[in-house]
Amino acid sequence: MAEDSDQERTEDPTSKRRQDFREKGQVAQSKEVTTAALMTLSLLLWVFYANRFWSELMDVLKAFLRKVGTFEATPLSVMNLLFEISGVLGGLLWPIFVVTLIVGYFSSYLQVGPLFSTKVFKPELSKFNPIKGMKKFISKRSAVELLKSLAKVALIGFVAYKTVSDEFATALSLVGLDLGQTMLFLAQTAFLVLLKTCGIMIVLAIIDFAFTKYEMEQKMKMTKQEVKEENKQSEGDPKVKGRIRSLQFQMARKRMLAEVPQADVVITNPTHLSIAITYDRDRMDAPQIVAKGADHLAFRIREIARNHEVPIVENKPVARALYKQEVGEQIPEEMFKAVAEILAYVYGLKRP
Repeated sequence: MAEDSDQERTEDPTSKRRQDFREKGQVAQSKEVTTAALMTLSLLLWVFYANRFWSELMDVLKAFLRKVGTFEATPLSVMNLLFEISGVLGGLLWPIFVVTLIVGYFSSYLQVGPLFSTKVFKPELSKFNPIKGMKKFISKRSAVELLKSLAKVALIGFVAYKTVSDEFATALSLVGLDLGQTMLFLAQTAFLVLLKTCGIMIVLAIIDFAFTKYEMEQKMKMTKQEVKEENKQSEGDPKVKGRIRSLQFQMARKRMLAEVPQADVVITNPTHLSIAITYDRDRMDAPQIVAKGADHLAFRIREIARNHEVPIVENKPVARALYKQEVGEQIPEEMFKAVAEILAYVYGLKRP
């Protein structure tokens, strides 16, 4: 049961996990957002650009019809005509192409931010596996995409049908009117259908983007074992780190014990604590702690002190207060008087 729980992806993705997915190009990006943005902004552009487009297109058609009577069809003339028509249509359609490119770029940029990954183009043999390829067509993701597409088509189709049916009575009244009024009605109806379609696409894009973000978060989740392995890689194996800390502590303790023979006095509490102090009036502003220890280490400090004839003084309050300080620090100002009395006593012992 413990192994099964470890394999469940219950842990939130780490920053490294997110970065790895991003470098592979696996980001939460909804195609519906791009589609909705393209449709909406293209429709807005068309509202302001339609009059100019149709006006210039009619001028082209009139010019073409005037040439029909005198046009001599030869390979060169046909080629020239095609080039001329292509140039005119290109001039008319370039704003739409530019808007499409800009909207396509920014709709992706706003979803995922700046991203350039070469790993997407890296060939993988697994991609050429026909069995895995077939699985994609019958996967859960494919089923969801199919249902989304069918629902989108059905919803847009229903809205388009309802819009046209609501205008059917008005269409009957157009019988007998000129072609211009009929075309205007058809254009207005088509615009209304497209406007409602854009509204539907925007709603679907918001829902799809939220679902895509959620789906990607679930995909990036990690097992507890994966989190442990990542921590080992990024921070090092805890066992190795513990061993390094142990070696560092041992080296620091050896250096500290090596200072005990040069100490002026060792203050004890007397059973559990030992603090070695030194003071050089020419080099120090105040006495300095060169070694300290509790229990076994305290006995070791006393043993070294005895072997090197360093005086040992019992003073429980002073020992407890000094033990709170770090090795290498000067004693606190409030301890000056008490330590000075101990040092004076020690110096008195050393006098012949």
